[in-house]
Amino acid sequence: MLKKVEIHSKNAENAALRELYETAFPAGEQIPYDDLIHLLDAMEIDYIAYYEDEQLVGLTMVLRLPKYNWGWYFAVREELRGKGLGQKILSAVLDKYRDGRPFIMDIESPLQPDAPNPEQRKRRHAFYLRNGMKDTGAYRTYNDITFTILTNSDEPFTLQDYDDIVAALRAAWDNMPSEQ
Repeated sequence: MLKKVEIHSKNAENAALRELYETAFPAGEQIPYDDLIHLLDAMEIDYIAYYEDEQLVGLTMVLRLPKYNWGWYFAVREELRGKGLGQKILSAVLDKYRDGRPFIMDIESPLQPDAPNPEQRKRRHAFYLRNGMKDTGAYRTYNDITFTILTNSDEPFTLQDYDDIVAALRAAWDNMPSEQ
């Protein structure tokens, strides 16, 4: 059975969590972990670590915004992938955020022609579609990475909606107090 542990700025300095975060996502998709810890106090971010038999198996970060819940980061340890843990975690996340606001996430697009990992992207996209997410048909490119935007809602989702989410993140980042 999966055990969930809420992560806050006071308990986020955890070597296993940091390692999972820093190895599961390409550098161009990461906010430096120390900055991410500071954002936990500046934004409504639900950062959850998942354990099975006291072993860290995954993490999720969901940014709660007025109109959306944005699935910001989702990772399962590489050696544990393909064992159904990702499906359990995603199911728990989607159940938790059935609050009337669409759940939105972006993933590396399986349609980016010059992607270094096309098969991984196709498998990831198929995983999300099998597990209740829908492709919005909206895409954005940052740092030469094209992202496909997914949702669990039937409501329309536009690039302007996505840009509004990114603007909220940037505003929090810009207003984040610097370390003393």
